[in-house]
Amino acid sequence: MLAVLSACAGNNADSILVPDEPVDALYTKGSDALERGEYKEAAKQFSEVDRQHPYSTWATKAQLMEAYAYYEDMNYDEAIKALDQFIELHPGSNDISYAYYLRALSNYERILDVRRDQTSAREALKGLKEIVSRFADTEYAKDATLKIALINDHLAGAEMEVGRYYIKQRLYISAIGRFKTVIDKYQTTSHVPEALERLVECYAALGMTGEAKKNAAILGHNFPGSAWYQDAYKLLQKKGVATEGKR
Repeated sequence: MLAVLSACAGNNADSILVPDEPVDALYTKGSDALERGEYKEAAKQFSEVDRQHPYSTWATKAQLMEAYAYYEDMNYDEAIKALDQFIELHPGSNDISYAYYLRALSNYERILDVRRDQTSAREALKGLKEIVSRFADTEYAKDATLKIALINDHLAGAEMEVGRYYIKQRLYISAIGRFKTVIDKYQTTSHVPEALERLVECYAALGMTGEAKKNAAILGHNFPGSAWYQDAYKLLQKKGVATEGKR
């Protein structure tokens, strides 16, 4: 029997639990790893704080620091996962505004170029707007407001990219839908003048001269000195469409 027990003990050596370390020692290990830029190790140590000492006052802070370590490691999926859990478990935490902010930043950092899927951009926009709404008096709200403008410009750019593609394919109706979205939904972005000119181009190609003139007039009224208005004016002249005087 002793021989059998010895064999079992040998086989299960790897499964023996390591004794709990003092909570402050674990947290310090995580902090030190974070300072050295060893983000994976930092996340691991902060996770151990929560695992070994789940009811300590350190555990709550460690959960947030684990998410931050993932963020610094550019592992945004894990950061968002950890932050979702933190927000669910600690809605009354003094650090809740930062948790929302870091989650929005994690989505913001995942924003890809305008030619790809914009899910992360929309999630980031949603999160940043929530920060402005819920935590208006915090420093995070100011930065969120700036990033909202950047994301709107990015999303408008994505719509423009698709619209230009449709024009190349002569799918003018589809293109019109994209450019109208830019004008209606992203009015304060830098893409509006081009969107108006592209509408003139699409309507002219479809023979809808009334709509072409209407959008050219809007373009001339709001952006009289832009190169896009010059292009629209020249395009209608080539089409033999009477326009108002060049601005």
